[in-house]
Amino acid sequence: MVSVPAYDPSAAPSSSDTPPAATARHTRTIIAGCLAVCLAQIGLVLPAAINGVMQRTLHASGGELTWISDAFLVPAAVLALTFGVVGDLYGRKKLVVGAALVSAVGYLVSTTSDSAAQLITGQAISGIGAAALFPASLSMITAVTTTPAARAKGLASWTTALSLGAFLAPLMSGGIVEHASFQWAFGVTGVLAVITALGAWLLATESSAPEGRSLDWPGQIAIAVAMLALLYGIIQGPSDGWSSTPVVASFVAFAVFIVAFVLVESRSTAPMLRLELFRIPAFAASAAMAVIGMFGFLGGAYDLSIRLGVIQHQSPFQAAVPFLVIQGVTPLIWPLLVRMLHRVGPGPMLVTGFVSLASAQLWLRAVPIHESGLIPLLGPLVLNGVGFGLVVAALTAAAVNVVPPKLTGMAGATTSLVRDLGQTLGPAVVGAVALGMAARQITGSLADAGLTPKEHGIASAVLHEGGPLALHTADLGPLSAKLAPYTTEALARGYNNGLILTAVACLAAAVIAAVFVGFGRSGTMSAETEGIVA
Repeated sequence: MVSVPAYDPSAAPSSSDTPPAATARHTRTIIAGCLAVCLAQIGLVLPAAINGVMQRTLHASGGELTWISDAFLVPAAVLALTFGVVGDLYGRKKLVVGAALVSAVGYLVSTTSDSAAQLITGQAISGIGAAALFPASLSMITAVTTTPAARAKGLASWTTALSLGAFLAPLMSGGIVEHASFQWAFGVTGVLAVITALGAWLLATESSAPEGRSLDWPGQIAIAVAMLALLYGIIQGPSDGWSSTPVVASFVAFAVFIVAFVLVESRSTAPMLRLELFRIPAFAASAAMAVIGMFGFLGGAYDLSIRLGVIQHQSPFQAAVPFLVIQGVTPLIWPLLVRMLHRVGPGPMLVTGFVSLASAQLWLRAVPIHESGLIPLLGPLVLNGVGFGLVVAALTAAAVNVVPPKLTGMAGATTSLVRDLGQTLGPAVVGAVALGMAARQITGSLADAGLTPKEHGIASAVLHEGGPLALHTADLGPLSAKLAPYTTEALARGYNNGLILTAVACLAAAVIAAVFVGFGRSGTMSAETEGIVA
């Protein structure tokens, strides 16, 4: 059952408001919050359908292609907690408006990009905006939903808007790139960012919760360095070598700074993250599930995008259609999500959702690489969509409903951080595993490909400089035809092994949900919980 939060003055209607007027204000706030999270999710999913086009246009290596996606996700994961504090201190409405405008600047940089480096820069700026949009939009909605039914409806609306953004992104990017350069997809998203800023300014009710909150710069610096170091090591490991000095140093830096973050937060008088929240079993389990489960989901989605756009060379719109199926499921089951959150609770939804995601990943792996039609993929795509809708709605509810109202901003920001961290790790780890395996297999296969010494030298040089993806998509004339069977098989095997990894992650998250959240109507804040966070 969704808990009844304590009365929150910041969300309450003023004395001059009639109940209908207050309801209308709250509805407008929910609409503004949904617009904001929809924009943020569009940015997150935007590259999926056009990875192949971007790789070929910019001649990007496998590592650069991973960074194009992760440049957006890294700041979203690193800065979520800080922006949660900023929203609590200065107002969630102001933060959403400013964040949408920052996103617009990033999309302008991406729109004018003619190199992988500039596109990565634009993605990073847009990711900073998304880092604020995700937690601020959620906190803005939870601040005005103070009854169980309203909270369930608000969370389901937020989840549906998030999924709608993921639905629109491949449709928009794939459709645009069929008729124009890929840069136009980022330009249209920039226009949507400006519209979102205007909508939030006109529709949303301001809310804040500044009590006991302050900007925690030592904590922010520690967590930022830790996350950047971790992701650098994972992404650069396959190309630089796992034993290379920069990669080893990055993992050492991650360990040092994550310990520093824990020490700083445990001693701070106003921490950005109250570590005692993790003494609440349901909250700690939600955090673990968000990292592991979203790693599994987005790692699988990234795997699918490479299969369609890079390995199979499908057109952008063809590559977009499977993602439309995945993300189109949640809007269809929106009424069911509302009822389940209110009547069943997050536990059963999480277990069912994660098992569905794991089954979808394994089913997708069983579809032969030469199957490029939609029908063979339809089963795993629908199952993926059902699992995603259930998991995102239940994760959010499980986290924010077990903490006091004054800490919902912190809980929402923490949920965004760990969810985005999992989503960031998905492409990074899957790409590292798949490309490492593919490179080794291709290297061994070149000797059996019947190449002349000159052709062997060219293939080896491209493989060394750009990796397996570059070799698969390079225009090398007749040599490309000779190499195609070997690169296709190596990449397919590598990314199929990535799907085993993502499925195992989803099953692990399902076990955590079953053990720590359970199958009862859980998710309420107990007296013991109130004591922990008092």
